[in-house]
Amino acid sequence: MDEQATSPRPDDRCPDITVDDILDQDSRPVPPEVRDDEWRDLGTDAVAAERYTGDAFFEAERTKMWPNVWQFAAREEEMPEPGDHVVYNNVGRSYILVRQEDGSVRAFHNVCLHRGRKLRLESGHASELQCPFHGFTWNNDGSLKQIPCQWDFTHLEKRDMSLPELRVGRWAGFIFVTESEDQVPLEDYLAPLTDKFARWRLEECYTALWVGKVVKANWKAVAEAFMEAWHSIVTHPQILPYTGDANTRYSIWGDHANLALTPFGRPSPHLKDEKLSEEEIMEAFDQTSGRSASAGGRKLVEGKTARQSMAEANREQFLEALGYDSSDATDSEMLDAFTYNVFPNMAPWGGFAPNIVYRWRPWPDQHAALMEVRILARKPKDGEMPEAAEMRFLEEHEPWATVEEWGALGGVFDQDMENLPYVQEGLIASPNNRVELGKYQESRIRHFHQTMDKYLTGALP
Repeated sequence: MDEQATSPRPDDRCPDITVDDILDQDSRPVPPEVRDDEWRDLGTDAVAAERYTGDAFFEAERTKMWPNVWQFAAREEEMPEPGDHVVYNNVGRSYILVRQEDGSVRAFHNVCLHRGRKLRLESGHASELQCPFHGFTWNNDGSLKQIPCQWDFTHLEKRDMSLPELRVGRWAGFIFVTESEDQVPLEDYLAPLTDKFARWRLEECYTALWVGKVVKANWKAVAEAFMEAWHSIVTHPQILPYTGDANTRYSIWGDHANLALTPFGRPSPHLKDEKLSEEEIMEAFDQTSGRSASAGGRKLVEGKTARQSMAEANREQFLEALGYDSSDATDSEMLDAFTYNVFPNMAPWGGFAPNIVYRWRPWPDQHAALMEVRILARKPKDGEMPEAAEMRFLEEHEPWATVEEWGALGGVFDQDMENLPYVQEGLIASPNNRVELGKYQESRIRHFHQTMDKYLTGALP
């Protein structure tokens, strides 16, 4: 299979206006990073259904993939002061990230080296790490501080009793950890996302809202629901008047990064025959979009399209009102869904509007997943970094729309989540053990599985 980067051929994608055509009509020229149309033909092989349902595959993920990848574990604003710590749990592992006196972050296995109890169950602040069982105590830099009844442990004096440490990587306000000494540095792992995100300055942002809920489906099935846009035609019909779902441009870089760029402010190609007016597009966006600054209060600006009017409203609220210069913020960067993926389980949105960040983790086996959604808001330019919101955990009976703060976005998540338990049930009952994927619109899913196979076979890291 030829994996050389190419631009998709015209017959590889929807026979309609392209993202580049839409960008050409915007009020401001976009930077080269937004024009980047890099893609690979990854073939058309089916994906085995048992990858989502089998005990053996789940165990291979747990032992061969998860310890060896960079995992997004925390945001900087969650732990601003020395002694602040974040507990990150995944697939039976527990890590504790601790802010040091010099501002750096160190990460340790969250396990007492005496009898194995977790040192911390929750994130918080502490001047030391003391085990609640017998009182073995470590300094926040991981060095051993105290052993009660030291006279009974003289045999440990010649042993290294420092907490086992993980590698830490930091980027754009995100903090990553990995157990692997062989994994490439985080910047190389993320490439080229570090360059693409530089102008959006997510380090100026903070966690304004954070919601999590257990979904009764494999974590990969849940993540893949956010790797393509074309399910909108049936799952999210209310957003079609302003969402170019089938116009979405899919990009693939290296092993760990890809993008779905979905344009807003234009009707779906599926509504071509309805010939919606600019006023109708604007009204639908205001009423049902989670990316709208206007909340129904803005009208079409004379001489501008709905897309241009929406972008201008977002510039005013999300940049200018906070003291930032918006002169180089393009329509696309203020409106469109730049849904990036960082393998294996993180999806940060690009652009200047409030940024969504998804994260998925097994919960606790292959038949359920914890889905987390963060909203990153930009801090006032001359103000302090606000305190990070804590995760609100939704119970099974609570729909995503329960969270009033994100308006119409909650209803969109509920539409997605309604599908997923039935996806899992269908995968378990699959008569042919095959998941068939589109060549272009679902190429990010195929990229995801091919990268996973590299970890499972030892080809990575």
